[in-house]
Amino acid sequence: MDYQTIKVETADEVTTITFNRPERRNAMNPRMHVEMVDALTTLEYDDGCRVLVLTGAGESFCAGQDLKEYFYDLDEDPSARARARKAAETWRSHLLRLFPKPTIAAINGYCFGGAFTIVASCDFAIAADNAKFGLSEINFGKLPGGHVTKVVNDLLHPRDALYYIMTGKSFDAQKAADIKLVTMTVPRDRLWDEVNDLATTLKEKNPIVLRMAKEAYKYGRDMNWEEAGAWLTAKSQALDAMSGATWKKGVEQFKAGKYRPGLGNYEWKEGDPKE
Repeated sequence: MDYQTIKVETADEVTTITFNRPERRNAMNPRMHVEMVDALTTLEYDDGCRVLVLTGAGESFCAGQDLKEYFYDLDEDPSARARARKAAETWRSHLLRLFPKPTIAAINGYCFGGAFTIVASCDFAIAADNAKFGLSEINFGKLPGGHVTKVVNDLLHPRDALYYIMTGKSFDAQKAADIKLVTMTVPRDRLWDEVNDLATTLKEKNPIVLRMAKEAYKYGRDMNWEEAGAWLTAKSQALDAMSGATWKKGVEQFKAGKYRPGLGNYEWKEGDPKE
């Protein structure tokens, strides 16, 4: 697909998708939703992508849904609205949330409304200290829909969630970190240093184990105690089958004094010099 609203770049096994509508503060329009479905579907099976980073062009991460193109222009076209809604939900609620590789939101500026679902669906979120957040739907007569309220419910304390949902007030990156909407906040000039450091750490892990650990957490969140125990046992057995019980290699290297699990990684690649 010839992308018009996003840029996709890969370097050193880290793929960066940049929302590229800076003149609209990278607001999501129907075209962007379709392009994101295509990009994520492609990258899911791309071995050259070990870590995925999402960010925005210019001074914004993403200002949410494009009020004109997504809401107003499609109001009397139910078929086009349904297609846009399906694409919007497909890439954020399914493809990104369950992406088989680590995902990082690099929040470089404004992050409003529907962009909360992007942040929530990423495994990690690092915000520049100049970033601004808000659930502004109440200010133009809408409620936070399309799973926005759901992700806020999952991530935030009820007092914080209701306060920002019902007041429409914005808040800064430090507050976003305090209420755990983001993993951390860093000075603007250090944003990409922190993102790259995290990506490097993730690339050092065995990708099969990393994917299975992510799935174990995400699928297990809504299970009860007994279901979770059975699921994790089965997941661990599936991991051994897929990876050749790679954990044994790690234990053998530990027993040989080659590393300490609390302070470093085992050498999981075939033909590693430490073996």
